[in-house]
Amino acid sequence: MKTAVIGSGFIGRAWAITFARAGHEVALWDAAPEALPKALAFIEDVLPQLAANDLLDGASPSEIRARMRATADLGEALADVGYVQENAPEKVEVKQALFAELDRLAPPEAILASSTSALLPSTFVENVPGRARCLVCHPINPPYLIPAAEVCPSPWTSPETVQKAAAFLRSCGQAPLVMTREIDGFIMNRLQGALLEEAFRLVADGVATVEDVDMGLRDGLALRWSFMGPFETIDLNAPAGVREYAERYQGIYSNIFPSTQRRVDWAGPVMDTIEADRRARLAADKLQERQIWRDRRLMALLAHKRRAAKDIGE
Repeated sequence: MKTAVIGSGFIGRAWAITFARAGHEVALWDAAPEALPKALAFIEDVLPQLAANDLLDGASPSEIRARMRATADLGEALADVGYVQENAPEKVEVKQALFAELDRLAPPEAILASSTSALLPSTFVENVPGRARCLVCHPINPPYLIPAAEVCPSPWTSPETVQKAAAFLRSCGQAPLVMTREIDGFIMNRLQGALLEEAFRLVADGVATVEDVDMGLRDGLALRWSFMGPFETIDLNAPAGVREYAERYQGIYSNIFPSTQRRVDWAGPVMDTIEADRRARLAADKLQERQIWRDRRLMALLAHKRRAAKDIGE
């Protein structure tokens, strides 16, 4: 299938790798044409690293790169496409105008998906004539290393569009989380937000240090969560399964709940503590270097998970 990636920043270039790795042609377009060479340079740097971790599904970096092309013409990028992934800035007016153009220029059967992490699809597709084919497909970045992606319909998205989008993502090696309706934060940011709210409270109240909280996830909960979710976790943590876990432990969480109903201002005084701790551990000018380290660790983790799934089972 021919695909179009609209917007070539962090998310767009990552989707381009994902789609090309799955065997699809990818046309890259950006409102700022000067951004396209930078995106392709990033892709060309990442592909050999993916190959070294056996994460290109048997293809060579040159084969993957050959499936991508950049164009400064939006109409050319959308010609004959079956799937479009939009990655424009998180501004309603920008997406409203862009989706009107995508709907006008893309073939009528093409799916129009947005990578937005903060905007509900209803806010920018309501007045699009082809709104039935529009929805959100929001990844955790980078999608070529993290398979989960939220598929969120607007009130006007057709069931067929949702099914086709989810099937396309699965064909690209993604794990689509298919939502029945839109809700602020979708699924993953709501889960992450609940954890971050508690993390900020624990530090603000002097219960734990920044590193204690990070360690608790890194060396504790996340080890299990890297290969199974919270419901499977509790299903395996009681002899008779999930119902027994609830009967045994719901009281603990019921007692905790009232103390979680208070927000700490993330940008308030607690930020001085958190930022000082983080900058002591990682200087600001080392952030980009550490981001590269993070992605290399993700590559190694994904490669391990694939091997473990093959050797031990899903």
